[in-house]
Amino acid sequence: MARSAPAAEPLVLRQRGLNGPMSADGALELALTAEERTRLRGQRHTRCGRELLLQLPRGGALEPGEWLGTTAEAPLVQVQAAAEALIQVRSADPLALLQAAYHLGNRHVAMEIHPAELRLLADPVLVHLLEHRGLRVGPLQAPFRPETGAYGHAH
Repeated sequence: MARSAPAAEPLVLRQRGLNGPMSADGALELALTAEERTRLRGQRHTRCGRELLLQLPRGGALEPGEWLGTTAEAPLVQVQAAAEALIQVRSADPLALLQAAYHLGNRHVAMEIHPAELRLLADPVLVHLLEHRGLRVGPLQAPFRPETGAYGHAH
């Protein structure tokens, strides 16, 4: 009777902020949503399917481009921002966009702020609220990098 090969043990990542290789070619890539980047413990999978176990020290959210590993010599894993279902909010009137940011902030909505648009996680209730205020709202599939709060972390 043929035996199947044993499953590879997960790569246990305990260090962050490592210096990555000069070229990211061939590096393991870990695509995470904005929420997943705030959780520093637990099982994950790289884009190629390699099983990982995060056991990272407490601290701020993982940043896209950050390198993780067990030691500097072991395989390194680069954090990437995964594409998410977002809504893009625009207005020809900068004041209307500023007012929208104010109202969303009062609701503690995580948002990405750009000079001519806001981006936030897709939510039909918020779409209705923003359209009611006369803003242009549309779907967008893109990485989400919400603004950090006044104390250095996202809501």
